[in-house]
Amino acid sequence: MADHGKRYQEVAKLVDVNATYDPAQALDLVKQTAKAKFDETVDVAVRLGVDPKKQDQNVRGVVVLPHGTGKTQTVLVFAKGDKAKEAEAAGADFVGDQDLITKIQQGWFEFDVCVATPDMMAEVGKLGRLLGGKGLMPNPKAGTVTFDVTKAVNEIKAGKIEFRLDKAGQVHAPIGKVSFDAVKLNENFKALIDALTRAKPASAKGVYMRNIAVSSTMGPSVRVNLQAIK
Repeated sequence: MADHGKRYQEVAKLVDVNATYDPAQALDLVKQTAKAKFDETVDVAVRLGVDPKKQDQNVRGVVVLPHGTGKTQTVLVFAKGDKAKEAEAAGADFVGDQDLITKIQQGWFEFDVCVATPDMMAEVGKLGRLLGGKGLMPNPKAGTVTFDVTKAVNEIKAGKIEFRLDKAGQVHAPIGKVSFDAVKLNENFKALIDALTRAKPASAKGVYMRNIAVSSTMGPSVRVNLQAIK
């Protein structure tokens, strides 16, 4: 703890690093140990028993959190004609085609999520290096390449998040803010874990979920009891 400030060291004493906690207890500890002056995000980290180097064991998916993330997502939609009008009506923050592509090529990234209609992907694909590097590239598996732009925008605005396996074999995802009440955090946590369970690759053998921890942006990590989840 020597690398952390006095405030962190004090709240960290509330967490037994050798113990695991039921989800409700763990999330309550996260709320207790969040002492920053801003509304910290509650994050979940799950270590999975899969090999990230094997394509058939890649874990990726989406989930609409029942209570959202506490952050309003800024949505950009690449579309034209009637689909552009539909996206605007659905509440997309930015809608366009070549004009937006040019802006992004010039270094503009004032949005959180990209959606594109399939007929736009040939042009949007030219932004692969720029958008892909920031995790913003539209993807059919994430529901962000679709002609149903109304559904896509509505789900994102309602709290839809994407999760994916990283090179270390872990999945990280936000489930809300520390200002959320216990019920909302627990229901968002359960929705994420259920989605991860459904995303288990058929080729994955042995124990799938090896370790789960929750934490706030600036707070200590709290380990979750896997048996309580089962």
